Amino acid sequence: MSQSLIGKTALVTGGSRGIGRAVALCLAREGATVALTYNANQADADEVVSSIQQAGGNAFALQVDLLDGHAIPHLFVKLDSEFIKRRGSTTLDVLVNNAGNPGWGGFADATPASWDAIFAVHARAPFFVVQNALSRLAEGGRVINISSALGTRPLPVVPIYAMAKASINNLTHLLAMQLGPRGITVNAVAPGWVKTDMNAAVRENPDTVKAIEADTALGRFGDTADITSVVAFSGL
Repeated sequence: MSQSLIGKTALVTGGSRGIGRAVALCLAREGATVALTYNANQADADEVVSSIQQAGGNAFALQVDLLDGHAIPHLFVKLDSEFIKRRGSTTLDVLVNNAGNPGWGGFADATPASWDAIFAVHARAPFFVVQNALSRLAEGGRVINISSALGTRPLPVVPIYAMAKASINNLTHLLAMQLGPRGITVNAVAPGWVKTDMNAAVRENPDTVKAIEADTALGRFGDTADITSVVAFSGL
């Protein structure tokens, strides 16, 4: 690792599992002081923090329920306090909007509640996380939104999720225009099928796995390392 993020700070939402966990570990290896958020599973978040610290890095975890839009300002109050203790400043250099929740269910299964839950975490939360981060983002900083291939190539089995990820793509474009004058780059990373616990049930069906692999350029499910290398490049 080049350790090109030494002296920098990063926030990774949903950093306790899956892609978020891998991203948090990667940014820490590059030298950043990493804040990661989690919702319900503190044990997973503590494990990530412990792994980073054992490797000589600096990290901490903050609990936030992104279904609650009013929780985001409180998250940043806690973030400010932790960054001041560790870095002497509230400056945020790299923001990774990664947090998500499952989006399975076709049109027949959709309800207003499922719509609200998916859009709250996948679309509303990134919007207001960036809004709260604006005064803290360093000139020349980085914003990376974890989107999905479904945002441009939707599937009928996940219509709400696909629409929410399309929203992220649009938000990324808007933010790039708004934050570009400050030298802040904004990118979306849009994975296809990646091995995480969110799609573990899908991978239990051999026929489904075969169909997905046949429809994937590399002929396999992605690994989190495939995604972190792109995120790290975008954050440097």
